[in-house]
Amino acid sequence: MANLQLDRSTVPESHPASNHKPVVVGLYGVPGSGKTFLLNQLKQELGKTNFAFYEGSNMIDTLVPGGLEAFQNMEETKKIHWRERAIQTIKKNSADSGQMAVVTGHFMFWSEERDAGQPVHTQGDFEAFTHVLYLDVSAEVVTQRCQNDTERNRPSISTHILRRWQQEEKAQLRYLCRCHGILFIPLSLDSTPLDKVLMLLNNFRLHTDGYNLCRAESRLDDIVGASHSQLETMLVLDADRTLAAADAGAMFWQRVSNVRSMKYEPSTLKLLFGGPLGYSYTAFRQAVLLNEEAANDQEFDSLCNDVAREITMYPEFVSLLQLVAEQKHVGAVVVTCGLCQVWEKVLERKGISEKVQVIGGGRIRDSFVVSPAVKGALVTRLQDVHHLSVWAFGDSPMDLNMLMKADRAIIVVGEDQNRSKTMDAALADAIDSQGFRACQTLFPSSVSPRLDSTKLPIVKLVEPEFVTSLLGGRYTHDGLKVLYATDSNAAKLLATSMRNAAIAGPALRKAHHRIGLHLALTHLADVMGLEECPIRHVLGHQTEGYQFLHEKQTTIVALMRGGEPMAFGVSDALPLAMFVHAGEADDVKLHHLEGQLTVILVDAVVNTGKTVVEFVQHIRKLHATIRIVVVAGVVQAQCISGGCLNETLARYPQVHIIALRLSETKFTGSGTTDTGNRLFNTTHLP
Repeated sequence: MANLQLDRSTVPESHPASNHKPVVVGLYGVPGSGKTFLLNQLKQELGKTNFAFYEGSNMIDTLVPGGLEAFQNMEETKKIHWRERAIQTIKKNSADSGQMAVVTGHFMFWSEERDAGQPVHTQGDFEAFTHVLYLDVSAEVVTQRCQNDTERNRPSISTHILRRWQQEEKAQLRYLCRCHGILFIPLSLDSTPLDKVLMLLNNFRLHTDGYNLCRAESRLDDIVGASHSQLETMLVLDADRTLAAADAGAMFWQRVSNVRSMKYEPSTLKLLFGGPLGYSYTAFRQAVLLNEEAANDQEFDSLCNDVAREITMYPEFVSLLQLVAEQKHVGAVVVTCGLCQVWEKVLERKGISEKVQVIGGGRIRDSFVVSPAVKGALVTRLQDVHHLSVWAFGDSPMDLNMLMKADRAIIVVGEDQNRSKTMDAALADAIDSQGFRACQTLFPSSVSPRLDSTKLPIVKLVEPEFVTSLLGGRYTHDGLKVLYATDSNAAKLLATSMRNAAIAGPALRKAHHRIGLHLALTHLADVMGLEECPIRHVLGHQTEGYQFLHEKQTTIVALMRGGEPMAFGVSDALPLAMFVHAGEADDVKLHHLEGQLTVILVDAVVNTGKTVVEFVQHIRKLHATIRIVVVAGVVQAQCISGGCLNETLARYPQVHIIALRLSETKFTGSGTTDTGNRLFNTTHLP
């Protein structure tokens, strides 16, 4: 989870959510903002079965002897008493009836002659309210409404004063609501449809800490249920700063502040979680309302899509999750306190969203939020209800509840500038005082570890030992995947130049180059997938093009010397990929594979498959999860159907073979028939 640089010792104790406190919603706004109009609309739409509606002034008129006129002639201390009495009465009515109360009221008054507003709110208001809606209507519109109002005697106030009045009310309400554990959201009725207000109120009526956990658990149950009871182990992964170095929430608010710099700050979330609410259920609910305030549904979707496109997952997690996605006995779920929609889009771009689901919130429509407590509860549910072994991955104190309850815990450690500043102390306390045991994995592997490797042993997610332990030594996969184009017209044309004895040297190398490019564009693109990339259109505007998915995280290995020309053709299709020459398997080093998702082994001809097997076995010792694709001009059919190539490679997951053609001829070239000799005009050598 993203580090919010919060020293928990300096934060007031979080406000616990109460499932028994009556729900009372305050409806604030300057005179003329439309409070009464909206209240009447709500009465008509919501009815009185589950809701009760109050004009604050009407309640005072009912309670005070002599009514509102007598109240207005009282001194201020007596007015405070009756205001307190009114809100207490409304709160009691709500508690007795079980109805949600919606109350209009005034926060302050401000006259043209004053330099500041006069507060008229009371302590009782903030003890009663659970939510506050603020009608944030433009000062120009309010001025026009007041001028056109013939039913009420409204004092004339300049647009300038109205604007200051609104800004001061919003600032004070936002602060006071957080201090008292009250959810707050400004609403502009010009841009907020009535349906949105109705949705908010219905959500406020039902949503409690317990309801929230129930919805999160239901989502988890649905995910586990889709596995048809074959699961034995579940990976539970945090998202921000765990699956990637990025913090999606910070990126989201940076984009919002870029567009609306006068209204929002990049540090919006830091200010929220660093305040009195801490990391409570209420704080995460308030984060959802901030998202609703900052963007409508369409804008939110667009922002999430933009953020997702900028996030690069750690390659080790991508390849591990791709492997897990093939398993029947092991599953994975991402549980994030951040923006669910961003991470759904990130996983979708990686091609694993169908098998790796996301549990998280971000909008009212998501129906729940994920807090640190919810993370821990979901791990417990996986263990106690679904009887699964849980491996948890996280990076910050917000993940500790989840990590400490898991059967295996892996702390993700990123670069210093991206790390939680409080995690070392939290880990040390958990290990020394509570017997917590965990491992750590480093991204990149060169960064300094947390604490020390004795307290937190270092593991690599791509090491065979780690993967074997996770999967219990059992791989579920579809076997060796072979793609070939023997019968296609293009393959027949391209193969002709390979088989033509009159073609050798540069001409043959050029032919192999074309074959490598053809196989990459036609078959390798299907195996690896494509992703959009921004390009400049010939007409001058920006548009979207395509490139190989994870092209930069691909290594092309030319099996020397016969594979080099064809490998150069593959490289033409993937210009951003690493290129390595290898005369033998040991020439492929760990640094050629670290941070990579795919390694492509290219050879002109595969006869017995012995060389390819040696390379695959060597790579698997270095990296247990990387995808391996063998690209060749010709592959002997027997080594695929029953030879050593099939027998050995079928045991490994994530291995593909792409060939221009399969040959039934069992023949190993030498001298003038050896492909390498023909490619480099060395047929005359012994």
